Amino acid sequence: MTSASTGPTGFTASTASTASEDSKAPTSSSTYRSLFRTAEFTPLFLGSAAHNGGGTVGGLALGTLVYRSTGSPLLSALSMFGPSLAQVLGATFLLSGADRLPPRTTLAAISLAFAVVTAAMALPGLPPAVLLGCVLLLGLVAALGGGVRWGLLTEILTKDGYLPGRSLFNMMSGLVQIAGYATGGALLAAVSPRTCLLLAAALYLTAAVVIRRGLGARPPRSAGRPSVAATWRTNALLWSSRPRRLTYLGLWLPNGLVVGCESLYVSYAPESAGTLFACGALGMLAGDLTVGRLLPPAVRRRAATPLLLLLATPYLFFFPHPPLALAAGCAAVASVGFGASLVQQERLMDLTPDELSGHALGLHSAGMLTMQGVGATLAGSVAQLTSPAHAMTLVAATSLVVTLLLATAGRRNRPAPTPTPSEP
Repeated sequence: MTSASTGPTGFTASTASTASEDSKAPTSSSTYRSLFRTAEFTPLFLGSAAHNGGGTVGGLALGTLVYRSTGSPLLSALSMFGPSLAQVLGATFLLSGADRLPPRTTLAAISLAFAVVTAAMALPGLPPAVLLGCVLLLGLVAALGGGVRWGLLTEILTKDGYLPGRSLFNMMSGLVQIAGYATGGALLAAVSPRTCLLLAAALYLTAAVVIRRGLGARPPRSAGRPSVAATWRTNALLWSSRPRRLTYLGLWLPNGLVVGCESLYVSYAPESAGTLFACGALGMLAGDLTVGRLLPPAVRRRAATPLLLLLATPYLFFFPHPPLALAAGCAAVASVGFGASLVQQERLMDLTPDELSGHALGLHSAGMLTMQGVGATLAGSVAQLTSPAHAMTLVAATSLVVTLLLATAGRRNRPAPTPTPSEP
Protein backbone atom coordinates (compact mmCIF):
# COMPACT_ATOMS: atom_id res chain seq x y z
CA MET A 1 0.00 0.00 0.00
CA THR A 2 1.36 3.38 -0.98
CA SER A 3 2.15 5.75 1.84
CA ALA A 4 1.61 9.43 1.19
CA SER A 5 2.17 12.22 3.60
CA THR A 6 -0.02 14.55 1.60
CA GLY A 7 -3.07 13.75 -0.42
CA PRO A 8 -3.57 14.42 -4.12
CA THR A 9 -4.65 17.82 -5.28
CA GLY A 10 -8.10 18.64 -3.94
CA PHE A 11 -8.04 16.07 -1.16
CA THR A 12 -7.11 16.32 2.50
CA ALA A 13 -5.11 13.63 4.25
CA SER A 14 -6.94 11.42 6.72
CA THR A 15 -7.40 12.65 10.24
CA ALA A 16 -5.58 10.82 12.98
CA SER A 17 -7.09 7.53 14.07
CA THR A 18 -8.28 7.10 17.61
CA ALA A 19 -6.54 3.71 17.72
CA SER A 20 -2.79 3.74 18.30
CA GLU A 21 -0.34 1.84 16.14
CA ASP A 22 0.41 -0.41 19.11
CA SER A 23 -3.15 -1.74 19.01
CA LYS A 24 -2.93 -2.75 15.38
CA ALA A 25 -2.34 -6.27 14.20
CA PRO A 26 1.13 -7.64 13.60
CA THR A 27 2.43 -8.18 10.10
CA SER A 28 1.21 -10.76 7.63
CA SER A 29 3.72 -13.30 8.93
CA SER A 30 1.60 -13.63 12.08
CA THR A 31 -1.21 -16.10 12.58
CA TYR A 32 -4.89 -15.43 12.05
CA ARG A 33 -5.29 -15.71 15.82
CA SER A 34 -3.26 -12.53 16.31
CA LEU A 35 -5.82 -10.56 14.28
CA PHE A 36 -8.51 -11.24 16.87
CA ARG A 37 -6.31 -9.67 19.55
CA THR A 38 -6.49 -6.39 17.64
CA ALA A 39 -8.90 -3.82 19.01
CA GLU A 40 -12.16 -3.58 17.01
CA PHE A 41 -11.28 -6.38 14.60
CA THR A 42 -13.55 -8.93 16.30
CA PRO A 43 -16.76 -6.82 16.36
CA LEU A 44 -16.21 -5.79 12.73
CA PHE A 45 -15.67 -9.44 11.84
CA LEU A 46 -18.73 -10.70 13.74
CA GLY A 47 -20.98 -7.90 12.48
CA SER A 48 -19.92 -8.62 8.91
CA ALA A 49 -20.57 -12.34 9.45
CA ALA A 50 -24.13 -11.66 10.61
CA HIS A 51 -24.71 -9.29 7.68
CA ASN A 52 -23.38 -11.88 5.21
CA GLY A 53 -25.55 -14.53 6.81
CA GLY A 54 -28.61 -12.38 6.23
CA GLY A 55 -27.63 -11.89 2.60
CA THR A 56 -27.10 -15.62 2.05
CA VAL A 57 -30.33 -16.83 3.59
CA GLY A 58 -32.37 -13.92 2.22
CA GLY A 59 -30.94 -14.18 -1.30
CA LEU A 60 -31.70 -17.89 -1.63
CA ALA A 61 -35.19 -17.38 -0.18
CA LEU A 62 -35.97 -14.51 -2.52
CA GLY A 63 -34.63 -16.30 -5.60
CA THR A 64 -36.73 -19.34 -4.76
CA LEU A 65 -39.82 -17.21 -4.08
CA VAL A 66 -39.55 -15.43 -7.44
CA TYR A 67 -38.81 -18.63 -9.38
CA ARG A 68 -41.79 -20.42 -7.84
CA SER A 69 -44.12 -17.56 -8.72
CA THR A 70 -42.81 -16.80 -12.23
CA GLY A 71 -40.84 -19.84 -13.49
CA SER A 72 -38.36 -17.41 -15.07
CA PRO A 73 -34.57 -18.08 -14.82
CA LEU A 74 -33.92 -14.41 -15.63
CA LEU A 75 -36.15 -13.01 -12.88
CA SER A 76 -34.82 -15.56 -10.41
CA ALA A 77 -31.23 -14.56 -11.19
CA LEU A 78 -32.08 -10.86 -10.96
CA SER A 79 -33.82 -11.31 -7.61
CA MET A 80 -30.63 -12.82 -6.14
CA PHE A 81 -28.01 -10.71 -7.91
CA GLY A 82 -30.01 -7.73 -9.16
CA PRO A 83 -28.98 -5.56 -6.18
CA SER A 84 -25.51 -5.63 -7.66
CA LEU A 85 -26.75 -3.62 -10.66
CA ALA A 86 -27.59 -0.72 -8.34
CA GLN A 87 -23.98 -0.62 -7.16
CA VAL A 88 -23.05 1.46 -10.19
CA LEU A 89 -25.42 4.20 -9.00
CA GLY A 90 -23.94 4.08 -5.53
CA ALA A 91 -20.42 4.28 -6.95
CA THR A 92 -21.50 7.29 -9.02
CA PHE A 93 -23.32 9.32 -6.37
CA LEU A 94 -22.54 8.05 -2.85
CA LEU A 95 -19.01 6.68 -2.75
CA SER A 96 -17.29 9.84 -1.48
CA GLY A 97 -18.96 9.04 1.84
CA ALA A 98 -16.71 5.97 2.24
CA ASP A 99 -13.89 8.19 3.54
CA ARG A 100 -15.98 11.17 4.72
CA LEU A 101 -18.54 9.56 7.06
CA PRO A 102 -17.98 8.09 10.57
CA PRO A 103 -17.54 4.32 10.02
CA ARG A 104 -19.43 2.95 13.04
CA THR A 105 -22.61 4.94 12.50
CA THR A 106 -22.60 4.32 8.75
CA LEU A 107 -22.15 0.54 8.96
CA ALA A 108 -24.80 0.17 11.68
CA ALA A 109 -27.28 2.27 9.69
CA ILE A 110 -26.70 0.18 6.54
CA SER A 111 -27.38 -3.11 8.37
CA LEU A 112 -30.49 -1.60 9.95
CA ALA A 113 -31.77 -0.49 6.53
CA PHE A 114 -31.25 -4.02 5.21
CA ALA A 115 -33.23 -5.43 8.14
CA VAL A 116 -36.19 -3.12 7.54
CA VAL A 117 -36.39 -3.64 3.77
CA THR A 118 -35.91 -7.43 4.01
CA ALA A 119 -38.69 -7.68 6.57
CA ALA A 120 -40.92 -5.65 4.25
CA MET A 121 -40.24 -8.10 1.39
CA ALA A 122 -41.66 -10.89 3.55
CA LEU A 123 -45.12 -9.32 3.35
CA PRO A 124 -47.52 -11.59 1.43
CA GLY A 125 -48.92 -10.56 -1.92
CA LEU A 126 -46.05 -8.38 -3.14
CA PRO A 127 -45.64 -8.69 -6.93
CA PRO A 128 -42.20 -9.62 -8.36
CA ALA A 129 -41.71 -6.06 -9.67
CA VAL A 130 -41.97 -4.64 -6.14
CA LEU A 131 -39.56 -7.27 -4.81
CA LEU A 132 -37.03 -6.40 -7.51
CA GLY A 133 -37.43 -2.71 -6.68
CA CYS A 134 -36.65 -3.45 -3.03
CA VAL A 135 -33.49 -5.40 -3.84
CA LEU A 136 -32.29 -2.65 -6.16
CA LEU A 137 -32.75 -0.17 -3.29
CA LEU A 138 -30.64 -2.40 -1.05
CA GLY A 139 -27.96 -2.55 -3.72
CA LEU A 140 -27.78 1.23 -3.80
CA VAL A 141 -27.25 1.33 -0.03
CA ALA A 142 -24.71 -1.52 -0.13
CA ALA A 143 -22.46 0.39 -2.56
CA LEU A 144 -21.45 2.68 0.30
CA GLY A 145 -21.02 -0.15 2.80
CA GLY A 146 -18.16 -1.88 1.00
CA GLY A 147 -15.97 1.22 0.95
CA VAL A 148 -16.67 2.05 4.60
CA ARG A 149 -16.02 -1.51 5.82
CA TRP A 150 -12.78 -2.16 3.94
CA GLY A 151 -11.49 1.34 4.52
CA LEU A 152 -12.04 0.82 8.24
CA LEU A 153 -10.16 -2.48 8.03
CA THR A 154 -7.11 -0.63 6.69
CA GLU A 155 -7.25 1.57 9.79
CA ILE A 156 -7.69 -1.27 12.27
CA LEU A 157 -4.83 -3.36 10.82
CA THR A 158 -1.32 -2.47 9.79
CA LYS A 159 -0.54 -2.25 6.09
CA ASP A 160 1.09 -5.66 6.12
CA GLY A 161 -1.90 -7.03 8.01
CA TYR A 162 -4.51 -6.07 5.43
CA LEU A 163 -4.01 -9.11 3.16
CA PRO A 164 -4.35 -11.77 5.90
CA GLY A 165 -7.19 -9.75 7.43
CA ARG A 166 -9.09 -9.57 4.17
CA SER A 167 -8.31 -13.24 3.57
CA LEU A 168 -9.88 -14.07 6.93
CA PHE A 169 -12.96 -12.02 6.04
CA ASN A 170 -13.25 -13.88 2.73
CA MET A 171 -12.95 -17.24 4.46
CA MET A 172 -15.59 -16.16 6.93
CA SER A 173 -17.80 -15.26 3.99
CA GLY A 174 -17.23 -18.72 2.52
CA LEU A 175 -18.09 -20.46 5.79
CA VAL A 176 -21.17 -18.29 6.28
CA GLN A 177 -22.30 -19.09 2.74
CA ILE A 178 -21.78 -22.82 3.29
CA ALA A 179 -23.81 -22.72 6.50
CA GLY A 180 -26.31 -20.20 5.14
CA TYR A 181 -27.08 -22.01 1.89
CA ALA A 182 -27.24 -25.39 3.63
CA THR A 183 -29.51 -24.00 6.34
CA GLY A 184 -31.54 -22.00 3.84
CA GLY A 185 -32.02 -25.02 1.60
CA ALA A 186 -33.20 -27.10 4.56
CA LEU A 187 -35.52 -24.36 5.80
CA LEU A 188 -37.06 -23.87 2.35
CA ALA A 189 -37.99 -27.54 2.35
CA ALA A 190 -39.83 -27.07 5.66
CA VAL A 191 -41.10 -23.49 5.76
CA SER A 192 -42.02 -20.77 3.29
CA PRO A 193 -39.51 -18.40 1.63
CA ARG A 194 -41.16 -15.49 3.48
CA THR A 195 -40.26 -17.07 6.84
CA CYS A 196 -36.66 -17.33 5.66
CA LEU A 197 -36.75 -13.64 4.72
CA LEU A 198 -37.76 -12.80 8.30
CA LEU A 199 -34.80 -14.83 9.57
CA ALA A 200 -32.53 -12.84 7.25
CA ALA A 201 -33.94 -9.59 8.63
CA ALA A 202 -33.14 -10.77 12.16
CA LEU A 203 -29.53 -11.45 11.14
CA TYR A 204 -29.21 -7.96 9.65
CA LEU A 205 -30.56 -6.47 12.87
CA THR A 206 -28.02 -8.50 14.87
CA ALA A 207 -25.23 -7.11 12.67
CA ALA A 208 -26.37 -3.54 13.35
CA VAL A 209 -26.34 -4.11 17.12
CA VAL A 210 -22.91 -5.79 17.14
CA ILE A 211 -21.33 -3.02 15.07
CA ARG A 212 -22.92 -0.22 17.06
CA ARG A 213 -21.90 -1.65 20.43
CA GLY A 214 -18.54 -3.15 19.46
CA LEU A 215 -16.81 -0.52 17.35
CA GLY A 216 -15.30 2.70 18.64
CA ALA A 217 -16.22 6.15 17.40
CA ARG A 218 -13.62 6.97 14.73
CA PRO A 219 -13.50 10.18 12.73
CA PRO A 220 -13.76 10.09 8.93
CA ARG A 221 -10.49 9.39 7.08
CA SER A 222 -10.84 12.48 4.89
CA ALA A 223 -12.17 15.97 5.56
CA GLY A 224 -15.10 17.49 3.69
CA ARG A 225 -18.72 16.61 3.16
CA PRO A 226 -19.79 13.70 0.93
CA SER A 227 -21.05 14.95 -2.40
CA VAL A 228 -21.65 13.77 -5.95
CA ALA A 229 -18.90 16.12 -7.20
CA ALA A 230 -16.37 14.67 -4.73
CA THR A 231 -17.36 11.15 -5.75
CA TRP A 232 -16.85 11.88 -9.43
CA ARG A 233 -13.59 13.70 -8.81
CA THR A 234 -12.09 10.82 -6.84
CA ASN A 235 -13.39 8.23 -9.28
CA ALA A 236 -11.70 10.12 -12.12
CA LEU A 237 -8.48 10.36 -10.14
CA LEU A 238 -8.44 6.63 -9.40
CA TRP A 239 -9.32 5.78 -13.00
CA SER A 240 -6.64 8.07 -14.46
CA SER A 241 -3.83 5.57 -13.80
CA ARG A 242 -3.54 2.79 -16.40
CA PRO A 243 -2.18 0.21 -13.92
CA ARG A 244 -5.14 0.92 -11.60
CA ARG A 245 -7.57 0.69 -14.53
CA LEU A 246 -6.27 -2.73 -15.50
CA THR A 247 -6.40 -3.85 -11.87
CA TYR A 248 -10.01 -2.71 -11.54
CA LEU A 249 -11.03 -4.44 -14.78
CA GLY A 250 -9.34 -7.63 -13.61
CA LEU A 251 -11.27 -7.44 -10.35
CA TRP A 252 -14.60 -6.77 -12.05
CA LEU A 253 -15.00 -8.54 -15.38
CA PRO A 254 -13.94 -12.22 -14.99
CA ASN A 255 -15.48 -12.36 -11.52
CA GLY A 256 -18.78 -10.86 -12.64
CA LEU A 257 -19.16 -13.23 -15.57
CA VAL A 258 -18.57 -16.32 -13.42
CA VAL A 259 -21.08 -15.09 -10.84
CA GLY A 260 -23.49 -14.98 -13.79
CA CYS A 261 -22.95 -18.74 -14.04
CA GLU A 262 -23.69 -19.11 -10.32
CA SER A 263 -26.88 -17.08 -10.65
CA LEU A 264 -28.36 -19.92 -12.72
CA TYR A 265 -28.03 -22.56 -9.99
CA VAL A 266 -31.68 -22.19 -8.99
CA SER A 267 -32.95 -22.76 -12.54
CA TYR A 268 -30.28 -25.41 -13.27
CA ALA A 269 -31.19 -27.54 -10.23
CA PRO A 270 -34.25 -26.06 -8.50
CA GLU A 271 -34.27 -28.61 -5.67
CA SER A 272 -30.49 -28.69 -5.14
CA ALA A 273 -29.38 -25.08 -5.64
CA GLY A 274 -28.35 -24.84 -1.99
CA THR A 275 -25.92 -27.73 -2.51
CA LEU A 276 -24.29 -26.04 -5.49
CA PHE A 277 -23.97 -22.73 -3.64
CA ALA A 278 -22.51 -24.46 -0.57
CA CYS A 279 -19.93 -26.36 -2.65
CA GLY A 280 -18.96 -23.12 -4.39
CA ALA A 281 -18.51 -21.44 -1.01
CA LEU A 282 -16.31 -24.33 0.14
CA GLY A 283 -14.07 -23.86 -2.89
CA MET A 284 -13.88 -20.12 -2.25
CA LEU A 285 -12.82 -20.84 1.33
CA ALA A 286 -10.01 -23.11 0.09
CA GLY A 287 -8.84 -20.49 -2.41
CA ASP A 288 -8.73 -17.68 0.15
CA LEU A 289 -6.84 -19.84 2.65
CA THR A 290 -4.31 -20.82 0.01
CA VAL A 291 -3.70 -17.27 -1.21
CA GLY A 292 -3.88 -15.58 2.17
CA ARG A 293 -1.67 -17.94 4.19
CA LEU A 294 0.07 -20.60 2.08
CA LEU A 295 1.44 -18.90 -1.04
CA PRO A 296 4.77 -17.06 -0.59
CA PRO A 297 4.71 -13.43 -1.77
CA ALA A 298 6.77 -14.09 -4.91
CA VAL A 299 4.36 -16.79 -6.07
CA ARG A 300 1.27 -14.88 -4.96
CA ARG A 301 2.10 -11.87 -7.12
CA ARG A 302 1.99 -14.08 -10.25
CA ALA A 303 -1.08 -16.09 -9.26
CA ALA A 304 -3.88 -13.77 -10.39
CA THR A 305 -4.18 -14.89 -14.02
CA PRO A 306 -3.93 -18.67 -13.33
CA LEU A 307 -6.58 -18.34 -10.63
CA LEU A 308 -8.91 -16.39 -12.93
CA LEU A 309 -8.53 -19.09 -15.59
CA LEU A 310 -9.37 -21.70 -12.97
CA LEU A 311 -12.41 -19.63 -11.96
CA ALA A 312 -14.10 -20.07 -15.35
CA THR A 313 -12.79 -23.33 -16.85
CA PRO A 314 -14.87 -25.86 -14.81
CA TYR A 315 -18.11 -24.26 -16.00
CA LEU A 316 -17.33 -25.44 -19.54
CA PHE A 317 -18.24 -28.92 -18.31
CA PHE A 318 -21.82 -27.84 -17.56
CA PHE A 319 -22.64 -27.95 -21.29
CA PRO A 320 -23.86 -31.60 -21.31
CA HIS A 321 -25.80 -30.99 -18.07
CA PRO A 322 -23.78 -33.35 -15.85
CA PRO A 323 -25.27 -35.06 -12.78
CA LEU A 324 -25.47 -33.10 -9.54
CA ALA A 325 -22.36 -34.66 -7.96
CA LEU A 326 -20.14 -33.71 -10.90
CA ALA A 327 -21.70 -30.25 -11.16
CA ALA A 328 -21.09 -29.64 -7.43
CA GLY A 329 -17.46 -30.72 -7.83
CA CYS A 330 -16.99 -28.33 -10.75
CA ALA A 331 -18.52 -25.49 -8.74
CA ALA A 332 -16.15 -26.16 -5.82
CA VAL A 333 -13.03 -26.32 -8.02
CA ALA A 334 -13.99 -23.19 -9.94
CA SER A 335 -14.56 -21.14 -6.79
CA VAL A 336 -10.97 -21.69 -5.68
CA GLY A 337 -10.21 -19.12 -8.38
CA PHE A 338 -11.98 -16.37 -6.41
CA GLY A 339 -8.73 -16.16 -4.43
CA ALA A 340 -7.41 -14.05 -7.32
CA SER A 341 -9.21 -11.04 -5.85
CA LEU A 342 -6.87 -11.01 -2.83
CA VAL A 343 -3.84 -10.72 -5.11
CA GLN A 344 -5.50 -7.96 -7.12
CA GLN A 345 -6.63 -6.04 -4.02
CA GLU A 346 -3.09 -6.11 -2.66
CA ARG A 347 -1.88 -4.60 -5.92
CA LEU A 348 -4.65 -1.98 -5.85
CA MET A 349 -3.60 -0.86 -2.37
CA ASP A 350 0.03 -0.61 -3.53
CA LEU A 351 -1.16 1.79 -6.24
CA THR A 352 -3.46 3.94 -4.04
CA PRO A 353 -2.73 6.74 -1.51
CA ASP A 354 -3.72 5.87 2.05
CA GLU A 355 -6.29 8.63 2.41
CA LEU A 356 -8.21 7.29 -0.60
CA SER A 357 -8.12 3.64 0.47
CA GLY A 358 -11.78 3.52 1.48
CA HIS A 359 -12.95 5.12 -1.77
CA ALA A 360 -10.65 2.88 -3.84
CA LEU A 361 -11.86 -0.30 -2.13
CA GLY A 362 -15.45 0.92 -2.32
CA LEU A 363 -15.06 1.47 -6.06
CA HIS A 364 -13.63 -2.04 -6.36
CA SER A 365 -16.53 -3.51 -4.36
CA ALA A 366 -19.22 -1.50 -6.17
CA GLY A 367 -17.78 -2.22 -9.61
CA MET A 368 -17.38 -5.92 -8.85
CA LEU A 369 -20.95 -6.26 -7.60
CA THR A 370 -22.25 -4.23 -10.54
CA MET A 371 -20.54 -6.60 -12.96
CA GLN A 372 -21.96 -9.52 -11.01
CA GLY A 373 -25.40 -8.09 -11.65
CA VAL A 374 -24.53 -7.61 -15.33
CA GLY A 375 -23.25 -11.18 -15.45
CA ALA A 376 -26.45 -12.49 -13.85
CA THR A 377 -28.55 -10.52 -16.35
CA LEU A 378 -26.48 -11.76 -19.29
CA ALA A 379 -26.52 -15.38 -18.14
CA GLY A 380 -30.24 -15.26 -17.33
CA SER A 381 -31.04 -13.78 -20.75
CA VAL A 382 -29.05 -16.48 -22.56
CA ALA A 383 -30.71 -19.15 -20.41
CA GLN A 384 -34.14 -17.84 -21.43
CA LEU A 385 -33.20 -18.47 -25.08
CA THR A 386 -31.28 -21.74 -24.62
CA SER A 387 -30.90 -23.51 -21.28
CA PRO A 388 -29.15 -22.79 -17.97
CA ALA A 389 -26.40 -25.34 -18.74
CA HIS A 390 -25.65 -23.87 -22.16
CA ALA A 391 -25.71 -20.34 -20.79
CA MET A 392 -23.16 -21.24 -18.08
CA THR A 393 -20.80 -22.62 -20.72
CA LEU A 394 -21.06 -19.58 -22.98
CA VAL A 395 -20.58 -17.05 -20.16
CA ALA A 396 -17.62 -19.01 -18.74
CA ALA A 397 -15.93 -19.04 -22.16
CA THR A 398 -16.38 -15.27 -22.33
CA SER A 399 -14.70 -14.93 -18.93
CA LEU A 400 -11.71 -16.94 -20.17
CA VAL A 401 -11.29 -14.68 -23.20
CA VAL A 402 -11.51 -11.53 -21.05
CA THR A 403 -8.91 -12.88 -18.62
CA LEU A 404 -6.44 -13.62 -21.41
CA LEU A 405 -6.95 -10.17 -22.96
CA LEU A 406 -6.34 -8.43 -19.63
CA ALA A 407 -3.23 -10.54 -18.99
CA THR A 408 -1.86 -9.51 -22.39
CA ALA A 409 -2.59 -5.83 -21.69
CA GLY A 410 -0.91 -6.11 -18.28
CA ARG A 411 2.27 -7.50 -19.79
CA ARG A 412 2.40 -4.60 -22.24
CA ASN A 413 1.99 -2.19 -19.32
CA ARG A 414 5.14 -3.40 -17.52
CA PRO A 415 8.23 -1.29 -18.16
CA ALA A 416 11.10 -2.96 -19.95
CA PRO A 417 13.96 -4.03 -17.66
CA THR A 418 16.98 -1.73 -17.55
CA PRO A 419 19.97 -3.42 -19.26
CA THR A 420 22.96 -4.19 -17.06
CA PRO A 421 26.44 -3.02 -18.13
CA SER A 422 27.31 -6.55 -19.26
CA GLU A 423 24.39 -6.66 -21.70
CA PRO A 424 24.94 -5.47 -25.30
